[in-house]
Amino acid sequence: MQRRQSSKTQKQPLQVHYKNQSDLSAWRKGGRTDPEKIVQNNQSPNDQKNGSKQDSFEQALSYFEKVQDHVSLKKNNVLQKHLTTVESIALQRGLPPEGFDVLLNVALSGKLADTVNTRLLKSLVPASVIPETSVVSSVSWLCVGKCSGNIQLLFLRWLITMFDFIDHKDQLRALYGFFFSFLQDEKMCPYVCHLLYLLTRRESVKPFRIRRLLDLQAKMGMQSHLQALLSLYKLFCPELVTITLPGKMKTYFKNSDGPWKAAINAVRQRNQKNSPVSQPLFLGTARPQSRKRKWNAQLIIPASSTNKNNLKEDKERNRVDLYGINESFPVEQLQTFPQLLQNICHLEFPSQMGSVLTNPLLLHYMNCIKDESIYLRLYYWMGQTLQEECTWCAADNNQYEEEFKDFLETVYKTECFLQEGFSSCEEFLYKSLPLWDGLCCRSQILRLVSWIPLSSFSEMKSHLYDPLAQLFFTSSLYFKCSVLESLKQLLQNWLNWHIINLDSESDSQFHSLNTTLSGLVNVVAELIHFVGWISTVALRLEHNPTFLLYFILDFYETVCDMYLRYNMPLLIMPPAGVFYPALLSMDSVSLNQLCYIMYRYRTNLVAAKENELTKKKILQFKFSSQTYQEYNQYIIAMVGCLWTSSAFQKDVHPQGLHMDDELLKKTTVQEFKTSFNIVYHPAMMGYAVLFLQQAWPDDTTFNFSLIKGKKWNWYLEYLYAQGLKGLKVFIESSINRVSQASRSKAGNVQV
Repeated sequence: MQRRQSSKTQKQPLQVHYKNQSDLSAWRKGGRTDPEKIVQNNQSPNDQKNGSKQDSFEQALSYFEKVQDHVSLKKNNVLQKHLTTVESIALQRGLPPEGFDVLLNVALSGKLADTVNTRLLKSLVPASVIPETSVVSSVSWLCVGKCSGNIQLLFLRWLITMFDFIDHKDQLRALYGFFFSFLQDEKMCPYVCHLLYLLTRRESVKPFRIRRLLDLQAKMGMQSHLQALLSLYKLFCPELVTITLPGKMKTYFKNSDGPWKAAINAVRQRNQKNSPVSQPLFLGTARPQSRKRKWNAQLIIPASSTNKNNLKEDKERNRVDLYGINESFPVEQLQTFPQLLQNICHLEFPSQMGSVLTNPLLLHYMNCIKDESIYLRLYYWMGQTLQEECTWCAADNNQYEEEFKDFLETVYKTECFLQEGFSSCEEFLYKSLPLWDGLCCRSQILRLVSWIPLSSFSEMKSHLYDPLAQLFFTSSLYFKCSVLESLKQLLQNWLNWHIINLDSESDSQFHSLNTTLSGLVNVVAELIHFVGWISTVALRLEHNPTFLLYFILDFYETVCDMYLRYNMPLLIMPPAGVFYPALLSMDSVSLNQLCYIMYRYRTNLVAAKENELTKKKILQFKFSSQTYQEYNQYIIAMVGCLWTSSAFQKDVHPQGLHMDDELLKKTTVQEFKTSFNIVYHPAMMGYAVLFLQQAWPDDTTFNFSLIKGKKWNWYLEYLYAQGLKGLKVFIESSINRVSQASRSKAGNVQV
């Protein structure tokens, strides 16, 4: 095989193909080729410096292209010089597309020592894109076996890392069977599976390949990389893969981009700082881009595959296709919703799944076409990216905190658009929360928490509730309120998911989570109990602040209406550590919230009782008598405080306000019985003062005893006019019933 001849013949089409992206002159200038600017700046020091580097790089390429025999690095100053030149250029500004053919061929040909080949492969960092023809040409060297096993492994790792930087994939996918044959090598198997995972399409799934994977699994055991490929095969052809595979997403592959990750980031950052014009960015994107990280670059659909010449070739190819099976609409051309509707059966998602996150049309496609392979690819990419780029999981990522925030924000907006949480985000949160300080990316992390999919309580307790509780108790008041808001959103998302899927008997998420209605009720109940517990402790730690109490009661506004609004056969009363601080609050907003919550509890309990008594349908769930008992105890305490002035005598809750008269007399408080009615209550006394000023403007004694009889009713109307709607509906729905019950000496509210 004449390597020099092949490399020369491949350079000519590369120059034509990449002339609008990156040639050696454009790469030398660090921007686009502009003859006028070249003439104007011909004498600049930067030009001379760049020219010197360019000459050195061309000399290095020429040297490596002409290497014939095995060359050792020791005492070879020429080889050391050219190797250092390639490494320096690669780390400073990245290599142009024309350089990959020569360097890949020499690294895999076995002409150089493994030490040199390793350094060459580690220096293959692109300035823009990597030609597919160069990759295909280098793969052919794996057939002759001249390079060592370590070099082959390093090449596969490089290929996986740079997969999204390769301009096209058609010829590479044609080598699917060739890569598949390397699965028999135990050392290469994990990386080959990873590469095949990226290359797999529906037509790649064949019965003999499935049998081969099953044989390997029987030989090696349940390996994660084999499970990944089998899972993808099963999504494309479930009738061929009949075995049961783990349904929960996990990290299938090890990180492969270690040697190149830092270099890619450094090159991108340096190129953007030095160039006043738009650079030919990674992945061949023609649009200006401010991101420096690889995962942020993937948020834009690459334009390399939209080259006009290529599009014309694709169109010609589609016209020749007799059956129309291979017709596909380039996703880069998708601009409008009518285009989506017309080509919805011909779309093929880009290799860079990150670009889907910022494209509403592709997100609409995901909603309409429930293709599990798309979700699996997205989950895999997102899980890898979140774990690798987490700023508190890796020591060298702190400088990219702002960009990581933007990425998390993008993921959150995508979840909101799709109205479902990603299992990869759930895995990331479970792994990272124990290491989180509660400060870095706080709002973004808590927003992602609100979209965690339904899981079993055992998983959520150990992975979510326990680490979140530790941060909750040791953090600021604002953080506590943020956590409560996030958990309220989590509860609402679960309830919305339940109401949407209530009539769907074959919902995939139900089955994948092995979740029945009973399981859903248990998970929701545990979340409510968890919030009740941390709320009780937080109120004690923070001395019952109104700001915190508002978020706690806001959570229970959702809880109290679950039965009627979300058709959830569950109602849980707030703990006494929440109810009594709200009842005795110094703020009228909290008291009004509590009144509304108790009104909605009563409405839901009455509806549940009526539904149970009429027996219109067989009920799988019935509220326990303890729920009714707790409600009755709370309602007696509220009416005793606000209306009948008998809370200290009739409150029967174990943690309630009941106290002996002798103890109350020792407080030396006059008229202690009326201390918490709607006139004397600390939260209502301001309204009482304003009412007295309007009713008796000449009386400056503020005699609250005047508010009685008819004046009491006037005072109620005054309170209602001030916007205390919760107090209004509570009094109108509960007070008369309790009064009648007390007159009949029932002493209880029979709901």
